[in-house]
Amino acid sequence: MELLLTLVTSTLWFLLAITILVFVHELGHFLTAKYFGMRVERFSIGFPPTLLGRRYGNTEYAVGATPLGGYVKISGMIDESLDTDHTEQEPEPWEFRAKPVWQRIVVISAGVVFNVILAIFIFAGIKWAEGETYIPAQNVEQVYVNEGSVAYEIGLRTGDQILEVNGQPFERFDQIAPPAIVAADSLTVTVQRDGEEKRLLGPSNIITQLSQAQNSGQGFGLGYYPPLIGQVQQGSPADSAGIQSADRILAINGDTVRFWQEMVTMIQETEGKPFQIRWRRADSLQADSLRPSATVVRADSEATVFEASVTPMYDEEQERHLLGIVAPSSTPAGRQLLYREIGVQHEDFGVLGAVRAGAAEAWQTSRNIVVTLQRVITGRDDFRQSIGGPVMIAKVTSDAAQAGLVPFWRLVALLSVTLAIMNFLPIPALDGGQFMFLVYEGITRRPPSVRVRLIAQQAGMILLLGFMAFVIFNDILRL
Repeated sequence: MELLLTLVTSTLWFLLAITILVFVHELGHFLTAKYFGMRVERFSIGFPPTLLGRRYGNTEYAVGATPLGGYVKISGMIDESLDTDHTEQEPEPWEFRAKPVWQRIVVISAGVVFNVILAIFIFAGIKWAEGETYIPAQNVEQVYVNEGSVAYEIGLRTGDQILEVNGQPFERFDQIAPPAIVAADSLTVTVQRDGEEKRLLGPSNIITQLSQAQNSGQGFGLGYYPPLIGQVQQGSPADSAGIQSADRILAINGDTVRFWQEMVTMIQETEGKPFQIRWRRADSLQADSLRPSATVVRADSEATVFEASVTPMYDEEQERHLLGIVAPSSTPAGRQLLYREIGVQHEDFGVLGAVRAGAAEAWQTSRNIVVTLQRVITGRDDFRQSIGGPVMIAKVTSDAAQAGLVPFWRLVALLSVTLAIMNFLPIPALDGGQFMFLVYEGITRRPPSVRVRLIAQQAGMILLLGFMAFVIFNDILRL
């Protein structure tokens, strides 16, 4: 029952996202066609069979039973319907083919443009409503690197101080986040280690490696959060020892702990055996309020340091040893504590500033997608690991929706840019194919023959159907 509910929820969120994107895309074609005096015979969200339909004027507005797409049927245009009856007659003034080439190019391109505008609008709205929070690199002198992670394979090591990323001074930690890495195409990182500078070069298939790491739940493998306690579970080993929220772990078995992930690794290395843990509390406690197992190591006017012996519990579901503590990034109060500790900066935007920032993010997203396609086409990255289809998109959309409205809308913006770029590829069944035919007509002063356009349209549709079947099958294998 739980699995069925999850599938239904994922499907509904996916359909909502797709409906928004398709509606905006087709609206672009519809409005520009109407503006240039073209007759629009049908505006459909979804493909036949028709569930709902109503005619207003010369246009039928419909909702189809097949939700993965939509279309605007314009009089005098050879499209997915492969209708050629109009080609045997002279063009009517309201037909697509009767209009100047530049107007037809505008109409064909409008869907893509509207998708990009939607992405800019969403990104700008998020920037205006929430601002931007970032971590200045100068506030984090060293980083933690998971062994076996993508960051580790690049050559990064725990304790490194990052100086440059892709030849640019390292100023913000989002410079080395996966989206920035993808956009850069190739990755170079300059670090300071043991007083020496080292230049590290990322692998040629870094997008494949990032995708595999993401699917395994590991991520890039770079950490910098300090070992602050966001929350303590009641009755857990940490609670029994007297550890509280906002405490900072200092050492495990005498070894210094600098990062949250470093602490997690050290706990696993104990293999469930008792170990000594030392922590610091900014607000001093009276000795008689401690658990019997905890002792005061030292105390001053600023803080008290405690130490206790704890035995971690084993969680069979996670297959890990746990103390019962929660990372500060997982709770609102913990995030505020974390932000103060590492000096997170926040920037608010006015309307114009938000639009500029939204446009910049849409451009960065576009660059990421184009670079990924280039790398896949040239064989630098694995197609099966780098490209996701409807099933994977549905999963990601559902996860984003569960995380909140902002993650959901951010994903809709990302998908909107993706749809714009993919739909403008020079494949005859897509807008990009129609655009190429119009460019040819503009240069040669004559359109391609009807036979050529029909064959190209059919070949493009077969190619797209085959591609869709492949990515769906690939998505299922990756789940």
